[in-house]
Amino acid sequence: MLSLRELYGESEMNIAVINFSGNVGKTTVVRHLLAPRLPESEVIAIESINADETAGLSAERMRGQQFGELQERLLSGGAVIVDIGASNVEDFMALMGEFDGSHEDFDQFVVPTVPAGKQQRDTVATISELQAYGVPASRIRVIFNMVDRVEHADMERVFEPIFACHEAHRSFTLSRTAVIHRSEIYSRAAAFGMSIDAILSDPTDYKAEIGQTANQAEKARLARLVSIRRLAGGVSAELDAVFKAITA
Repeated sequence: MLSLRELYGESEMNIAVINFSGNVGKTTVVRHLLAPRLPESEVIAIESINADETAGLSAERMRGQQFGELQERLLSGGAVIVDIGASNVEDFMALMGEFDGSHEDFDQFVVPTVPAGKQQRDTVATISELQAYGVPASRIRVIFNMVDRVEHADMERVFEPIFACHEAHRSFTLSRTAVIHRSEIYSRAAAFGMSIDAILSDPTDYKAEIGQTANQAEKARLARLVSIRRLAGGVSAELDAVFKAITA
């Protein structure tokens, strides 16, 4: 079977990042995983609460009620990544039901989930709702987010509701390699207002600059950037593997 990349090409994919639950890392997935690997894509954040979460991202904000306008954008050509905030997801889903066939404008629905029980139940509900609207399993991709490395070997226990749903219904595509581990890089990068991609592409030699300044506060800031860059390198390779898993 052809992969999504072979069918659509990475630069042509329309992706919705969605979950009924908050606190699953939807914006993290958009900022650090998808946007850097789909550089020609336009990012649209649909959120009426916590509207500053996408600070530093080139993103346009759109309320869930403006679904008709969003649909026209998806049909006009070019790739779009839609970050659907929890405060707007119910409106988004209801409107997708009103516009018959509109789910077909998305090449993929990415559903991040985390180990917490409520978020997993909401993930299953999100998948069920997408299936009810006619979204095929091949276009619903789950990402296991904020996974403790120690618990990785016991994924089926940690994410038992997700694996049980897949076993019972096969209503989405599950990949055991679509795993983003818990890491302090995300909060540390946010503190600097940078994505992991921006950190790694910055050519500044921070270690050299440390030796050239006598200001202790500046030395500390530069040392933090050295540490963040070192963390970012390993996480970027992990995100490459996740991207490959969800577009295969």
